[in-house]
Parts: sequence; structure tokens; C-alpha cells
Amino acid sequence: MIFKQAKVAFIDGVRTPFAKSPGPYSKLKSYDLGREALLALKKRHPLIQTNCEQVTMGCVIHNAATSNVARESLIGAGYDLSIPASTVTQACISANRAITNTVEAIQAGVMKTAVAGGVESTSDAPVRISDKLKAVLLKAQKAKGAKDYWALFKQFKFKDLVPVAPAIAEFSTGQTMGQDADRLAARFGISRIEQDEFALRSHQLATQAWKDGKFDQEVVPVLVAPTFTPMEQDNTFYATSSIQKLSSLRPVFVKPNGTVTAGNASPLTDGASACLLMDVDEAKKQGYTPEVVIYGYTYSAHNPDGELLLGPAFTIPKLLNEAGLTLDDISVFEIHEAFAGQVLANLAALQDEEFCKNRLGLKGAFGEIPVDKINTQGGSLSLGHPFGATGGRLLISASRQLMESDGKYALISACAAGGQGSSILLKKITSTAKPTSKKTTKKTPAKKLTKKVTKKTTKKKTSKKTSKKTNTKENS
Repeated sequence: MIFKQAKVAFIDGVRTPFAKSPGPYSKLKSYDLGREALLALKKRHPLIQTNCEQVTMGCVIHNAATSNVARESLIGAGYDLSIPASTVTQACISANRAITNTVEAIQAGVMKTAVAGGVESTSDAPVRISDKLKAVLLKAQKAKGAKDYWALFKQFKFKDLVPVAPAIAEFSTGQTMGQDADRLAARFGISRIEQDEFALRSHQLATQAWKDGKFDQEVVPVLVAPTFTPMEQDNTFYATSSIQKLSSLRPVFVKPNGTVTAGNASPLTDGASACLLMDVDEAKKQGYTPEVVIYGYTYSAHNPDGELLLGPAFTIPKLLNEAGLTLDDISVFEIHEAFAGQVLANLAALQDEEFCKNRLGLKGAFGEIPVDKINTQGGSLSLGHPFGATGGRLLISASRQLMESDGKYALISACAAGGQGSSILLKKITSTAKPTSKKTTKKTPAKKLTKKVTKKTTKKKTSKKTSKKTNTKENS
């Protein structure tokens, strides 16, 4: 779906530091992380308290006590209780779905201001009891005397007390994502060394991005209970990683000759993200200068047995063809890195004539995405992958990089369990040309864009371009 008259602007976004699971957030629930992200966004943009019309969050692993974690997080963050909130789930693209559902509502005029994002706590994954024990406990509720209890006790075996760990396999195929990633890499001829090199690249780029302060505006510190130790940075990347260290790791999923290891796979991660989306005209009215709009999106569904992780290969051509764009038109690609082999296989699939003809219905290979345009500040391999929150991170990162670039379009894409995919197209609607008459001012932090400043610049009756420039000066 392409919006020729795109009305939905990405205003700002925040995320908690992403942390390995189990790790610093082990004693927190997904609700706690969701609350922190929503609270940080509201503090930065107080208008949310009075103007927000809906909050939507993605989540995959639900705690039964907070099944609608979006609503509970909203309440915990002190949002106005009249704001509806809903939680959506679509595996690793849950936040993508939360975002596009919100975009549709704003685009249709149903609302003007909303928050979308996601949250995940794999540390808080529910541990089930056995089906046999569950059946006995349910029957025990109706027992009326010693005879009934004795009859139930005779059915009980101590092995039934063993808890059932959360399943990591696909329900439909019985295979894990790692196994499918191994198969996919073999299918497209992706070697172990190529996967390790791509993983190393991700860690190096993430390390450099943190050093350069690229994430300073989007990552908000969290005081982790019960000690309230500050968590200020992702703990998922390795600054000292090397190809020697990565190549020494053993295969995890297909033994002994597989190519997917703990080093070239994304880690289990806890974290949350939240994005402020607004109608363009409403954003201007409230004092913002919208720079990026959601221009379109698409989803895909395909065979989970063998095509589980090919979401980007299915959705990128579909979306760009509908938009009348080519790969060359995109300046920023943010592609979810579930596994190094998965990303490389998707890139190979887009260049594979047989795949593109037979599975995409194209006349030939779609084309090559230059690696230097992909995940240039790290990806899920190094920054982590909280299932329900990653889509928010992708949107925040791609929007920021697009605003900093001379390009016009950015694209985010991801695969998901069940054999699904998502791509979202972003478009810049303001010029990034540097002023020539005066010295370039420092880029305005998103948190300082306020209604008061814009009113001041409006009184000067400057042109749109000059207004934005003045706004930047007064906020620097």
C-alpha cells in the first residue's frame, strides 16, 4: 500500500537500552519496560498527555497478568486514562504491525496523534505446567471429598511436576528458526565465514555508532529495580569481537556441520520502543516541522518450511514496484538481522533470477542492495532483538538516518515466525540542503522541538525553509 498523499509523520521515537536475556532486566516484566518507554516519550512530548488518541504496542511473549501490556504500560506511565490502548502480535514484526495499524488510522482521518511501538521480555517468558498436571488441577476444583482427591492423586505422577519450557520451535513445522536459517544459508550458498564477517561488521558498526553518539537521543536510560542501577547503553554488542573469536564458536542448531552459531545469530533480548506519529497538518499546528512520513508498507506470507526467513525478499520488491521506485532510490536500508545468514540469503534471493521469477513473478532478478547502505549503525545481531519492540527500533533508526542524509527514501524490512515479512517505506518531505549564507547550526535534538519556539518563528512570517532554520537555531 502506497500513500500518494502521505499524511502520517514520524515525529520522534525512544527505546530503552536493549539487554541480553537473562540479564539486567531479569526481575522486570514486559509491563515495566513498556512503561519506561512510554513515560520517556511523554516527558519529551507533553502534548501526548492531552492529544494522544491511541497507544498500540506489539508483543510476542505475553505475561498472563498483563495480557494487554500496552494498556497496563500506559496506566503505569501516567497517561490520561481516557486513551485507549491495544496490544498486537505478529511474531518479530509485531511492532511493525502496531505502527502500520496506527498509520492507517491517522491516514484515514480517524485520529491525528497516536503512539506506536512494542515491548518484549524474554526474561519473563511464562513457564507452563505439564498437560497432565493441568488436567488434574482442573479436576481437583470439582472434587468434593477424600475419595475424589484420592482418585485424582492416583492419576498423578511426580514427573508431571516438571515444568514445560517455552517452545522455540515453529508450531507448524517443529523446526527452530536457527535450523531454518542454516537451511536457508545452504540453499543460497552463504558460507560460515561470510556469516561471521557480517556479524563482525554489525558489532563494529554498533560500537562505532555508540562512540559517535548516534543513539544518544533515541535510547533513554532506565533505572533498574530493585537496586535502581542505571542502564544507559545496550549490552548486546561486543566492541572487542574479532573474526578469530567468531570462527571459534561451534554450530548451535545443526550439528556438527551447521553454519549458524551464537556469534552470528541475534541474542534473546529484553527491551521496549515507542514512537510518536501524527497527522502532518496537526504536527505543524502543534509546532513541529515534520521531516519524514510513512509513505507505504506491505506484508507477505509464505511457506514456513524453507521460506520462513525470506520476508524481506518477498516484501521489498513488492513495495518498491508499487511505489514506482528502484533499489537505487533508497538511501537507507534497515533490515532486521535475525541471523547473519538470513540477511545474506535475502540479499542473494533478490539477485537470484530463478527465485525472482518463480516466487515473485518478476521477469528476472530484482537487483543488488549495496551493503554500505544496510544497517550502517549496527543491527539486531549487535543491538539485540526484543521480538515485539524491534520494529520500533528500525523505524526510529531509519527515520533519524534519513533526516541526516541527502537522500529521499528509507526502507525498513523484517522477517517473522510463521513465514511472514514486512517492509515499510519512509519518505523525506523537507530539504536537507545546507544553508550557504550563514554558518550551519548544530542539528536540533528531537526532544527540544516545542510549540513555543515554532510560534515565535511563525510571527516572523518567514518562508517554510527559513522557519525551519530559525527553529533549529533557537533550539540548539
